[in-house]
Amino acid sequence: MPKPYPKEFREDVVRVARNREPGATLEQIAADFGVHPITLSKWLRRAEIDEGARPATASGESAECTSQEALNSSSRSPCQTAPGG
Repeated sequence: MPKPYPKEFREDVVRVARNREPGATLEQIAADFGVHPITLSKWLRRAEIDEGARPATASGESAECTSQEALNSSSRSPCQTAPGG
C-alpha cells in the first residue's frame, strides 16, 4: 500500500484547487501536484465534510467511533446503529 500524503500537502492542494483560476480544471491541478484527479476530488469532498459544508461523518468522528467500537467490542457502542434500523 502506498504511503499516505502528508496532511499539510493535502491541505495545500485542496486550497489551490478551491482558489483556482477560471478555466483551470481539477485534472490540471492534480497533474501539477502529481496526484490522481480522483484523489484530489476525494480530498475536496473530505474537506467539505470535515468543515460541515457537506452532510456525512467528519474524519475525527469516524475515527472516534472506530476506536470506541474496538474498546467496547463485547458491549454495545454508541456509534453502532440500533437493531432493525
